[in-house]
Amino acid sequence: MSDNLKKMSLMGLVLMIFTSVFGFANSGSAFYLMGHSATPWYIFAALFFFIPFALMMAEMGAAYRKEEGGIYSWMENSVGPRYAFIGTFMWFSSYVIWMVSTAAKVWVPFSTFIVGADMTQRWHVAGLQPTQVVGVLAVVWMVVVTFVAAKGINKIAKVTAVGGIAVMCLNLVLLFASIAILLLNGGHFAEAINFTASPNPGYHSDLSMLSFMVFALFAYGGIEAVGGLVDKTENPEKNFAKGIIFAAVVISIGYSLAIILWGVSTNWQQVLSTDSTNLGNITYVLMESLGATLGNALHLSPEAASLTGVWFARITGLSMFLAYTGAFFTLIYSPLKAIIQGTPKEMWPAPMTRLNKSGMPETSMWLQCLLVSLIILLVSFGGGTASAFYNKVTLMANVSMTLPYLFLALAFPFFKAKTDLHRPFVIFKSRGTTLVMTGIVVLLVAFANIFTVIEPVIEKGDLSSALWMAGGPIFFSLLALGLYERYQRRISRVGRLSPR
Repeated sequence: MSDNLKKMSLMGLVLMIFTSVFGFANSGSAFYLMGHSATPWYIFAALFFFIPFALMMAEMGAAYRKEEGGIYSWMENSVGPRYAFIGTFMWFSSYVIWMVSTAAKVWVPFSTFIVGADMTQRWHVAGLQPTQVVGVLAVVWMVVVTFVAAKGINKIAKVTAVGGIAVMCLNLVLLFASIAILLLNGGHFAEAINFTASPNPGYHSDLSMLSFMVFALFAYGGIEAVGGLVDKTENPEKNFAKGIIFAAVVISIGYSLAIILWGVSTNWQQVLSTDSTNLGNITYVLMESLGATLGNALHLSPEAASLTGVWFARITGLSMFLAYTGAFFTLIYSPLKAIIQGTPKEMWPAPMTRLNKSGMPETSMWLQCLLVSLIILLVSFGGGTASAFYNKVTLMANVSMTLPYLFLALAFPFFKAKTDLHRPFVIFKSRGTTLVMTGIVVLLVAFANIFTVIEPVIEKGDLSSALWMAGGPIFFSLLALGLYERYQRRISRVGRLSPR
């Protein structure tokens, strides 16, 4: 088979980007926080973050396509090893925080699948509060998944790939069920369309609306992987920019449409204003409302309509639980393995670089498990309601997952200044354009995270949430600096760099 036949077409590229970036749960979180007024923010984020940042990563990925160190190599060659290591470590740490968030939230779809509703806010065991019970269960989850993944058993991940397919199918369920409801109800929306004001009283101030931007940025997460697709695309000079722009349009329309469709079946004040609804269970609350509203539109009995809603929620719970499980079995080792093998070995204590018989960095995986478990226990036993707990870990994950984009974007002008590179793919042709687009992306990401961190303090006097959101990146930055300084002292003693 020739190379041309192996390469992706323009449509194949668009589909690859769509499946990598689009997340079903993101639109539900957006509707919960901002109602239909989330739509302009998602479009804004696509225009001023997704498209320019994806094109930057595409340029870097094309120029460094033969480098095996991934984003570490990109930043090392562009700026320097210290910057590259800290930036890559922040990228890795974002997955640590993602595991903290997901290990806790995975019990919501599990509970929804088993009993048809989120019962995690009512779990009391041995005198423990619900958040503490979930925290202990999250630690158990981390230990079990680490144990299984360290053995190299990847068949479970293949089985749970079904969950990923099922979650994609949920988008079709939302689309067709909403269309059916509109037709049966004479085009009536449960929530009146309003693109300018949020129905959520917590998102009426300018600061809270600005803090919402981090959710819009998070929804386009994963685009740093786009850079690796340049040389896998047919005629990339012509097709790649088209593919990214077209994918951005499709994804932003997809998110906007999904946000609007949630309003077909769900009235915000009637369904989402309760204390039991939060960022951990919003997807299942919305799907239950979708099913119940469809049942009512079909003139089923109240009991049958309610049961339809419960089964919509249960199927969603099963799909999301399988998808979370599959993602967990991959992400519990792949970012860790990538940072250890993509950076100089001298960066790490010797036991952390060793692979077991299954090719897994088992010692490092258990150290990671210990770190994640400690953070989970500190957050879950720190007091507060279950809703506050789920909202806190979600915001922690959003902040940590978007911060690495700052490092990558800031490295881009240094990359463009290099004169000794073969650049098979160039979009930003002038220094001025490079600096303007870099500035827009950096300011957008920086201010979105700053507003997200300070908003709980200013609006609610909630210092704890702000400290957790800011404390994670600060802790991991200091840890990265410590590891790098240790590495510098080590190589200065040896007097040379060993090969990666």
